[in-house]
Amino acid sequence: MIHETTLRARYGETDQMGIIYHPNYYVYFEMGRTEFLREMGGMSYKDMEDAGIMLPIVETHCRYRVPAKYDDCLIVKTGIKDMTVARISFSYQLVRAEDGEILAEGETVNAFTNKEGRPINLKKFNPEIYDKLFSFKTKAV
Repeated sequence: MIHETTLRARYGETDQMGIIYHPNYYVYFEMGRTEFLREMGGMSYKDMEDAGIMLPIVETHCRYRVPAKYDDCLIVKTGIKDMTVARISFSYQLVRAEDGEILAEGETVNAFTNKEGRPINLKKFNPEIYDKLFSFKTKAV
């Protein structure tokens, strides 16, 4: 399943040329991932942390296609690309709402760890959360 999060590019996120500064795309991806978990998975990051599950990023990638600009209405499309008992990969597309043009595509790989940062087998640690997340796995966004 794919989740869509809508946001508007703010002035403070731009560079001198009025283009969204490249690290902000990762902030947008995080917003998409957070809302995906909240709305699709029925749990927030805080809920997962309260259950003793942390999701540190261990790998990330972004392909910039067309610049996003100040005041663009943007859609972050988020899906689960792959998932094992130890990791989850999210895929993203950042799309300009006005014309549907794909501005960027990205991926993050998050590990499942405990609060001490040690890897966990999510299926054994919390089968309910594992099953819920696994049910939303897609091919890609």
